Order: sequence, then structure tokens, then C-alpha cells
Amino acid sequence: MTLPNDWQHVCSIDDIPLSGARVLRVVGQPDIAVFRTLDDQVFALRDQCPHKGGPLSQGIVHGARVTCPLHAWVIELNGGSAVEPDVGVTPCYRVRCEGREIYLHRIELAERADSPEAEVCISP
Repeated sequence: MTLPNDWQHVCSIDDIPLSGARVLRVVGQPDIAVFRTLDDQVFALRDQCPHKGGPLSQGIVHGARVTCPLHAWVIELNGGSAVEPDVGVTPCYRVRCEGREIYLHRIELAERADSPEAEVCISP
């Protein structure tokens, strides 16, 4: 299936470990963490905890949540909200899966970057 030009291919679901994350680097904005749950749900959040900016991609994924490796804040993968009693939100990105391929919304990526030509570069 061919997707409209407003979706940017970023990786295959097989590039993300089960209950893990993959970091995407986008020119002009913070890194994006793409998460995969045990049941193959995929979510994308800014790779920064709303508390102290810890790298969520290095946290522990459990269910549809990730625990920040710095101070153990728990963040909902669907929406980026901290779980009570903590308060805060990490920006999230729309994700589309077609077969085993993962796409992020191109316009959304550009709106959050300092350049309208933002290109996703997958980190090694």
C-alpha cells in the first residue's frame, strides 16, 4: 500500500526490541523514542522525561508504560502523561503501522523542528 506523502517511514517494527525502544534523530529537535510493547503496539514520544529530561528510550517498558531510568517516573506511552502522583507530559507523535513498517507524521515532525525540511535519521 502506498501512503500519502504526509507520512515518513522511520523503521521496521523488527528494528525495535520487544518491550524496548529505538531512538530516532531528527534535525532541529530533540530525539524521538519509538517504543514496541510485547503485543506489538508502537508508540512514539520525545525521548525526554517531563521531570528532568531523562532518556525514556533507556527506560523499562511494561505494558503500555515506560519507567524513566533516572528517577523512576512512569510515563504512559499513549499520550505521554506521567502516572499519578507525578504530573507532566512528554510530547507524543502520531504513529502509523503498515504491515511491519512504521511511519511518523511528516508535517508533525516539521512543525516541531526548526526547519520545515526536517528529515528523520535513524541512529545506529
